[in-house]
Amino acid sequence: MSKKVSIGDASRSCGVKVPTIRYYEQIGLLSALPRTEGNRRTFDAGDLRRLAFIRHARELGFEIDAIRTLLTLQDDPHQPCSSADAIARARLAEVEQRIDSLNALKTELGVMIESCSRGQVADCRVIEVLADHRQCTHPHH
Repeated sequence: MSKKVSIGDASRSCGVKVPTIRYYEQIGLLSALPRTEGNRRTFDAGDLRRLAFIRHARELGFEIDAIRTLLTLQDDPHQPCSSADAIARARLAEVEQRIDSLNALKTELGVMIESCSRGQVADCRVIEVLADHRQCTHPHH
């Protein structure tokens, strides 16, 4: 029989906070976990692997629905991986869009700082641009 661990041990082992673990169980990312006579959740090695999978997917920015789909795919490993690829490609597109937005923001902040007169706030380019988005060099950041 495999070793069972408590929710606290699962939390420490996988780097997921206890309330988050309870939430994952509540929304069905984790199956209903077995309980002790004292009604405490117990986790086996498979539960810990699944919890670590969820944590890693969240760290990579996957949304809960995408993780749910990926877990379903993981549970049936004989399927083609095209669905998993599509989910990863969609996440990559989101990341690339965010990088573009952050680069525009970086440029905008650089322009604001560079054009600052270092005089009084009344003449400060930073304050001007923040007060009037039309003065931004990039419309989307």
